[in-house]
Amino acid sequence: MLIDPRHGDIEDDAASPGQRSLLAIAGSLLVEISLPKLLFAWTVLLLLPAVLLGLAPLLVSAWFSTLSEKLATLTGIGTALALLAIAAVGWIGWRPLLRIAENNFWSLNALAVQPGYAFTREALRHLTERMWSRKLTADGRARLRSANSVAAGIVLSACAVLIAILAWPASRWTGGWNDLMLLHHLAVPTLANAVLLVSGYLAAASLVWGFADASMPQPVDLAVFDTVLPRGRRWRVAHLSDLHVIAEQYGFRIESGRAGPRGNGRLERILAHLATIHATDPLDHILISGDMTDAGRASEWAAFLDAMARHPELAARTVMLPGNHDINIVDRANPARLDLPFSPNMRLRQIRTLSAMAAVQGDRVHVVDAKGKPAATLQEALAPHRDAIVALAEHGGLRRAAALRDLFDSQFPMIVPPEAAGGLGIAILNSNAETHFSFTNALGLVSVEQTHRLEAAIRHYPEARWIVALHHHVVEYPMQVKAFSERIGTALINGSWFVRRLKALAGRAVVMHGHRHIDWIGACGSLKIISAPSPVMNATDDAATHFYIHTLAAGPDGQLVLLPPERVEIAGEKMS
Repeated sequence: MLIDPRHGDIEDDAASPGQRSLLAIAGSLLVEISLPKLLFAWTVLLLLPAVLLGLAPLLVSAWFSTLSEKLATLTGIGTALALLAIAAVGWIGWRPLLRIAENNFWSLNALAVQPGYAFTREALRHLTERMWSRKLTADGRARLRSANSVAAGIVLSACAVLIAILAWPASRWTGGWNDLMLLHHLAVPTLANAVLLVSGYLAAASLVWGFADASMPQPVDLAVFDTVLPRGRRWRVAHLSDLHVIAEQYGFRIESGRAGPRGNGRLERILAHLATIHATDPLDHILISGDMTDAGRASEWAAFLDAMARHPELAARTVMLPGNHDINIVDRANPARLDLPFSPNMRLRQIRTLSAMAAVQGDRVHVVDAKGKPAATLQEALAPHRDAIVALAEHGGLRRAAALRDLFDSQFPMIVPPEAAGGLGIAILNSNAETHFSFTNALGLVSVEQTHRLEAAIRHYPEARWIVALHHHVVEYPMQVKAFSERIGTALINGSWFVRRLKALAGRAVVMHGHRHIDWIGACGSLKIISAPSPVMNATDDAATHFYIHTLAAGPDGQLVLLPPERVEIAGEKMS
């Protein structure tokens, strides 16, 4: 054959950063992107929150101005009643106003402020580590990371102060109800207020983040594995990640293109090998830390569930969590494709993921409620929404998507409860930032609300050991990278903050994640971190891949011990 279609062609590499530079992909993106949709998305995600945030001080000022006028002219019963009415309206409206301002503040924070700090920090680290890479020891690299965190905080704080100074003359902080009738006159002051509020926050927060990152234990390679008394309780956990199941027999993955394997044959061999291991030395858990599918398509989930159904003994021990490819890929063939913020497609990808998770682990994991209590199972939590889920899957529509707007986020964290007081529990997190653009699909964020629910849930099991499972890596690994793109836009935006929140669990927990497809075991202080390699990515059909089975054990004083892992090789195969 002149061209063998089973081997693919250039089109299979179109969106692959492994085969094309990000600059080349970005160039294609600029040609293909829908500018009206992009402008609308920016308006909804950035401009509207900024306007609402900047308008909040003027609304508060107008209310207090009216209240003070009434106090100054308080004569007679009518004025007193008017005063009470104004106070009641203000009291009732204050909290919603505060909530709107708060939500929009954190929206801007997640979209612009924290990514700005993370970008600056990683840019400095990348530059300095490349300059002095040959001279750096492990301790020297850790000290350099700390210094760059402080430098990033100072640089960003100085830039924020400069922006605030420039915006101050256009700002306005007081006004009356008459001013609010002419909103077009307040457009510039409102935006200036928002810039000042965000810049002021950034100036202070970046310094706090920088010095906090510098003072925390820096990630280091794990020097030695633990030992444990032979009679201690042990758990064998097979850690898989980034399976990237596709729907075509000869299809390729988005990221690897023709540099990766075709079809799902390697997954079949992985599961068959795992079943053989389990038959001779049983596994307690199989953790799949995200990216079960390549683009979250229904046909991909069907292929994944079919593969699991052929190994029921493995499925009964499997726990999985959402990755960015399951949720955030808008179009696998076109990274310029943009979902509008209220698009039903995002909700559809979310409910596909929840449905698959419920099918595999729905009767074994418990959803943490608003008070932090692991209450209903996932199956029970989704049951009241069954009709709405089916309706969205069958018919789509904005109204049906809006009815399920908070369903996905409210299911996390999920908990696999420990089997006994001092047993091993698994906390399952969603670390995906909600993006609407395939080019930015890899962004990660663990929300403050989810983290608080996690901490509350763990307090219900004070003697338990824990696996904290999420998709994104919480810190950049202490290793040299070839390109800056490998450092930015993939780790958790608030990863350093999240690691500090896990400090209370250090010694009795291990963090397990995927996403980077890199084999790494290390630690931040006493907190051990395990990154899973992808057993199906970055290797052609004839190349071998691998994954690990980790042995965790109960150590003294409630400690969780990590023993040397078992490496499982998956041989390649020559395809015609």
